Amino acid sequence: MKTVKLMTAVALTLMVTASFASKNVVKSKLGDIELTNQKDGGSVVCTAGFNDELKILKESDSAVFVKGKCGPGWVEKSKIEYVAQGPGDKSFIMDSVGVQAWIDNPSAIFVLEGNDIDFDGVSIDRDFKEYLTYTMDREQTEIRNGEN
Repeated sequence: MKTVKLMTAVALTLMVTASFASKNVVKSKLGDIELTNQKDGGSVVCTAGFNDELKILKESDSAVFVKGKCGPGWVEKSKIEYVAQGPGDKSFIMDSVGVQAWIDNPSAIFVLEGNDIDFDGVSIDRDFKEYLTYTMDREQTEIRNGEN
């Protein structure tokens, strides 16, 4: 039980760290951007391409100090935008126990090992159509709620 709690804590820590890590990556809004050696301009150190991802190292009121493929330098905040974390595999493998990292409500996390003898599994083989008493029209529901 201790290992399950430890693995849950590690998985939660990794998920939180990964969610904060994506806020430090930016890219150019429009075209190539020039990185300078000072906040208020100065000489151009290098030019970052439009698709280059830049990692934020320092931040001031109107500019950020970033590091890219071409090197480090300052760039105005108005010329960059934050990069959202892309879709992909969100699983971690820890001691041959796979932990999937998708969750809507982070207040309850359960980790079940595949060889747990107390877990029998859940088999849902019922048809729930008999419990549906009426259908709902999405368009009518949106009109009723003032959403459309």
